[in-house]
Amino acid sequence: MPSHMALTGAAANAGRARALCTASLAGLLWLAACAPAQAAPPTAAPARAGAAAANPQTAAGAAVAPAAAPAPAEAAVDTRGLDQEIQGLKKDVVDLNKDLFILEEELLFPANTQVAVFLSMDVGDFFALDSVQLKIDRKEVINYLYTPRELEALLRGGVQRLYLGNLKVGTHELVAFFNGKGPNERDYKRGASIRFEKGVGAKYLELKIDDRQRKLQPEFEIKDWE
Repeated sequence: MPSHMALTGAAANAGRARALCTASLAGLLWLAACAPAQAAPPTAAPARAGAAAANPQTAAGAAVAPAAAPAPAEAAVDTRGLDQEIQGLKKDVVDLNKDLFILEEELLFPANTQVAVFLSMDVGDFFALDSVQLKIDRKEVINYLYTPRELEALLRGGVQRLYLGNLKVGTHELVAFFNGKGPNERDYKRGASIRFEKGVGAKYLELKIDDRQRKLQPEFEIKDWE
């Protein structure tokens, strides 16, 4: 129990650090938005124009004043330098946020209890996937609804990490239900199951959906990556 509390506390600290990085990034973006306004402060040109009208003898001096004002160009250079600096800091914050996310994941899902379920498919003629429901040891762990963009990525050969969790060492059962459209645009629901042994190391399982031309229907299987 103490080790579990320590992992939970460390994960919470990593989460707070990620939130701090996000807040810092928002502050940098705010500075970038405000920089142009600060680089070009309002001038007192109208007041000088009024003074010139009141005293014609100083009109000539007032007329040449605009020629000696390269400040906007210098301010533009300073703004570009500030933008480059902010972009560099932004990249550093993003990299740090990524490292903290990996650390948080390692703390929450250590290798000795980790189980990951992936999904891939090679279909298009006999099945169009809508959603997948997973149960481990009769307990639902995820019910995932796919977007058209996600389905397009899977059809191009992508592999999705559908679930990541923790399991103790021993024998377990995974059941997957696939919902979608089958031949002739009919509602189609099929299931697949597997019993597997969880050892000391991380466990990886893959849900595979394939078109079977001989049977003219999709086939669903679960592969255990030993």
